[in-house]
Amino acid sequence: MRTDARKALDDHRDQQSGWRAIKAEARVTQWARDGRIRGTVLMFLQRPDRVRFDVMTQVGPAAVLTSDGESFQLTDLRQGVFLQGPTCTENIARLLGISVDAENVLRLLTGDTPMIQATQQSMECRDGRYVVTRIAADGTTQEVSFSVHDDDLGKAPAEQRLSLRRSVERGANGDTRWEATYDEYVEVAGHSFPSKVRFIDQVNDADTSVRVKSISVDPEVPDGAFHQSPSPGMSVEFAPCP
Repeated sequence: MRTDARKALDDHRDQQSGWRAIKAEARVTQWARDGRIRGTVLMFLQRPDRVRFDVMTQVGPAAVLTSDGESFQLTDLRQGVFLQGPTCTENIARLLGISVDAENVLRLLTGDTPMIQATQQSMECRDGRYVVTRIAADGTTQEVSFSVHDDDLGKAPAEQRLSLRRSVERGANGDTRWEATYDEYVEVAGHSFPSKVRFIDQVNDADTSVRVKSISVDPEVPDGAFHQSPSPGMSVEFAPCP
């Protein structure tokens, strides 16, 4: 049985390495204060922090979000508005309902997780999973749960591959800030990705479910994929960060 939290986190990080970009198609459902939104989203994700999301309808794209890690653009074809500004959690959340920066939204969608700055951490086996508990100086806590690949159950702990199943952050008062769950992993080109990801943002009262329908590893990424310019006639607005 594993007992070293640092080793488990390092092993998982190493397993997640080896690819540069992915292209995927997903069905996204978002529950928020103003109701439910469903749609097909085409994604380009390139490490460490470049993202593109095209929200599609039967007649073509309805919205496109791009970020090269520093600059952000959102084309809303339904409203005829083009938003641009710096990349920040608030701007990423305008389309995705996921209040994290571009680097961490990439992690969440590919079987990884944002991590708090912890001053101490420990690991235990709970309900058949390894659970790493991290504690920050201000009392914030994070629990990160892993399962072992079925093919590795008979192997020595150090040789077992880990799949991230759940990550949850709580404030010092114990209230949950956000929770991510990862299910139905698939193998693609020697890499393992969750095909079902759910992110519940308690602070912003948003719940986003992503069901991946197809995924390819290290596709050719078109020039300019992570930057947009406004189309003629669109209203151009600045999207500030707090």
